[in-house]
Amino acid sequence: MVQLNFNQLWRYQDEFLHGVSLILLLTLVATVAGLAIGLVCASAAGSRFAALRLLVRSYVEVIRNTPALIQLFLIFFVLPYAGLRLPPIYAAATALSIYMGAYATEIIRGGLASIPRSQIEAGQCLGLTRWQVFRHVILPPALRNIYPSITSQIVLLLLGTSLASQVSASELFHAAAFVESRTFRSFEVYAVVCAIYFTLVLAFRLAFAGIGRIAFRWPTGR
Repeated sequence: MVQLNFNQLWRYQDEFLHGVSLILLLTLVATVAGLAIGLVCASAAGSRFAALRLLVRSYVEVIRNTPALIQLFLIFFVLPYAGLRLPPIYAAATALSIYMGAYATEIIRGGLASIPRSQIEAGQCLGLTRWQVFRHVILPPALRNIYPSITSQIVLLLLGTSLASQVSASELFHAAAFVESRTFRSFEVYAVVCAIYFTLVLAFRLAFAGIGRIAFRWPTGR
């Protein structure tokens, strides 16, 4: 019977910590860039120009209906043929940002569309400018509506950073493969990786829940 031994992994804590720091960095960059893309595309989705609406719709449909791994491979392996070669970490950040942007577009668009037209017209009747209507009438309830979906998507994005290992970015799974090749303790290594991801996801969810209760005055049980 094989005896479990986690002690051998302790000497590789720096590799694990580096992997964790990289997935957190990827998550942060892709979240910020993806939300920016989503905001721009959601605004463009309501444009009066049909070509712009079609472009946004095509982007969302293509990205949401193809595997993120293929998108990463296209950026890392195909773009060099066009003269654009990105380091693994930049390719992963780009692919994850584009992926996040497509989902953020639909979430934000749905949040903006959830605001009743009558509320917008009421703000206009009060003499508010378009910016004031957006800032005071549309934005607060829209943020409240999309917050659960956006935070859930960020958690999924965190888990999706594991794809970066497929292009040799030195994130957590890449570190795990290195440690496993040195210790031959596959179960122990990937049990630690599983525990790290579980802890990170739990921490993210608790943090988002706390922020939601403070920002939107949600009850504790939400």
